[in-house]
Amino acid sequence: MTAEGEALFCPLEFRYGRDEVRALFSREARLARALKVEAALAESEAELGMIPKEAANAIAHAASSGAVRLSHVDELERTLRHDVMAITRALAEAAGPGGAWVHYGATSADITDSALALEMKAAAAVLRQDLSELAGVLLALARRHRATPEVGRTHGQHAVPISFGYKAAVGAAEVLRHRRRLDELLPRLAVGKMSGAVGTGSSFGANAEAVEVATMLRLGLGTDEAPTQVVGRDRIAEFTNWMALVAGTAERLATEVRNLQRTEIGEVQEPFDEAQQVGSSTMAQKRNPTVSENVSSLARLVRAFALPPLENMVLWHERDLANSANERIVLPHAIVLADDLLVKLTTIFRHLHVNVERMAENLESSEGAVMAENLMLTLTARGLPRSDAHEIIRTLTGPGATGSLAERAQGDPRVMKVLSAAEVAALLAPDAYVRAAARKTERLVDRLETELAG
Repeated sequence: MTAEGEALFCPLEFRYGRDEVRALFSREARLARALKVEAALAESEAELGMIPKEAANAIAHAASSGAVRLSHVDELERTLRHDVMAITRALAEAAGPGGAWVHYGATSADITDSALALEMKAAAAVLRQDLSELAGVLLALARRHRATPEVGRTHGQHAVPISFGYKAAVGAAEVLRHRRRLDELLPRLAVGKMSGAVGTGSSFGANAEAVEVATMLRLGLGTDEAPTQVVGRDRIAEFTNWMALVAGTAERLATEVRNLQRTEIGEVQEPFDEAQQVGSSTMAQKRNPTVSENVSSLARLVRAFALPPLENMVLWHERDLANSANERIVLPHAIVLADDLLVKLTTIFRHLHVNVERMAENLESSEGAVMAENLMLTLTARGLPRSDAHEIIRTLTGPGATGSLAERAQGDPRVMKVLSAAEVAALLAPDAYVRAAARKTERLVDRLETELAG
């Protein structure tokens, strides 16, 4: 919460994102993670006999007790003009005599990149849960509507029948692929380093490998096997590009809702509070898909945030600061917004109004044309060359055609030569397509629910 009259600059502070996710990136949380890394380093060095045990205990206590205040760190940074030196100076002061051993052998990036890895690991856990919840909602929708007939559309035009459940299952499968990708990339992302100025570990002497392994083990992180002064930025670029993929899926699903909610289609409607919500300041009748549109808007920004980390892979020699400033902006924004849009999308599908009657009306409005493929295939199976069957159907459904496709086909001697009127009528009923869609949906949902539970 913010005090009344407080000046807020970024919309993430008051309009977008959840408090619990924003809290991951608060200055207090970031200081706490840096202190945790310093404590883990001291404890590991004491374990290896590199620094006195009592010094490590004092450092660990000062790091976790709240003795290091953010206000004091800020005061020191204004003088030192170095963020990590301000932290280590404040920690050393709080640790008393043992503070002489703070940051022993380390370089700034050992602390900041290991703390960043803790941050990314926590963020990944949040996003993984978001994906799991979205997939679960989509799978429930898929199972409920596995046999609900709907017009399938390609190029924005009627194609052949589908089931709405299958459409939802396709979305769930895509979401779970992203969860698998996250599980695969997390071991590459959640890695830190404790290897000194250019990554060789020379400042830790003979204990270089042991102190790095011990420190990362205490932090619950992997170890970058080949760092420079910084952890390889390909790892962060992979994560932000993964978020861009997730955002692409989110916008695809949101766009489907937006299109199906169009007045002339009207097959679904995102949640709308009829008691209080306003759709338009002038057109009181409007029920706009504003949350889906919000998801689309934020998804485009998340995808845009994937570019700077790709550029950050190019640093001079063993390091420079070209990545530092934009990472402080890109990562919190991308993660907070990715979480925000996933949570909103889950809410949309959890409370989505599915207009089954309108789906049936739209299916019937084609007067059998959406089943033309079935008629063409059967004509071919009965002995007509496929090209001839295709041409018959093309002409029967062309401009100026009147009546239903069944009536037109039953009046065509080429069709009636190989099919009866009853067979034509049966072939142009959508049941066969919907039965196939329902069976495939059930198989897909069964498999995906097993994966989701894992």
